[in-house]
Amino acid sequence: MFDKVEEYKAMIEAAEAKAADDLEQFRMKFISKKSVVTELFNEFRNVPNDQKKAFGQALNELKNLAQEKFQALADSLDDQSTSASDAGIDMTLPNVPGETGSIHPLSITTNKIIEIFERMGFNVASGPEIEEDFYNFTALNFPENHPAREMQDTFFIEKNPDKVLRTHTSNVQIRLMEGQKPPFRSIMPGRVYRNEAISARAHCFFHQVEGLYVDKNVGFKDLKDTVYHFVKQLFGPETKIRFRPSYFPFTEPSAEIDISCFICNGKGCNVCKYTNWVEIGGCGMVDPNVLKNCGIDPEEYTGFAFGMGIERITMLKYQINDLRLFSENDVRFLSQFKGTF
Repeated sequence: MFDKVEEYKAMIEAAEAKAADDLEQFRMKFISKKSVVTELFNEFRNVPNDQKKAFGQALNELKNLAQEKFQALADSLDDQSTSASDAGIDMTLPNVPGETGSIHPLSITTNKIIEIFERMGFNVASGPEIEEDFYNFTALNFPENHPAREMQDTFFIEKNPDKVLRTHTSNVQIRLMEGQKPPFRSIMPGRVYRNEAISARAHCFFHQVEGLYVDKNVGFKDLKDTVYHFVKQLFGPETKIRFRPSYFPFTEPSAEIDISCFICNGKGCNVCKYTNWVEIGGCGMVDPNVLKNCGIDPEEYTGFAFGMGIERITMLKYQINDLRLFSENDVRFLSQFKGTF
């Protein structure tokens, strides 16, 4: 028995591990529950009483030697692995600092718009970007062959029945009114598509945020107060607002929303075309026909709606002169918005 202990000591001291498999074989042979050391401990009961003390000490020494050797072999393999991974690295090169990303300017503006309207009690609604003709046109008072349809150049996905890439987020308004009972107050930010030539001021896709408020006794003053508060929160308390009469098939009366040019502060510039006013969107009272199309009684309920281009607002707020920059993924452009919220 003592001879086996000495034999195993010699084997442990001479052991080497050039790979992980060698280390595992050593563990199985000398450390695991089925190892030769465990077998010797199981034979302890057969040792004569006068030799038990000496044999027990020898077994403990063997066990400790095996564990220490196993740890030494494992550390040696780790050192070899680290050296191999560092072999291709030039440690004399300067450190490359970590780069922090930035939020896209359109996301910054969208988040700010949502924050302002949520404080006024509006929630956020969304809908499909590939839409049926009914939700994109017909329910919004665009009957078939109506000249108003020509105001928007549309991408058609299917014909008869027509499916289109939505030209505005008004489709979400229709789905909201169709699926719920008033009152409701929501905004609808999202991407929209129109078949337009790409230039510094236009693109075939862009982003809108529309809003809808339907309840009993909603009037144009409610619309004006909402727009006033939003504009002053987003652009500053000194910003002036004006409403110009306009036409939209889905609202009546309708108006364009202009704000005072905060870039030139009334001195005149190419952004405001030397008028000191910049258009940011359109608005109006929801047409009774739209309410009827959604199953809402226009004699009992009224509402207002508005819509704005997020790119337009972002260009004004950050004085960006080319709309194409938003979709080109140029890191030089995007990195300018680090730390901007």
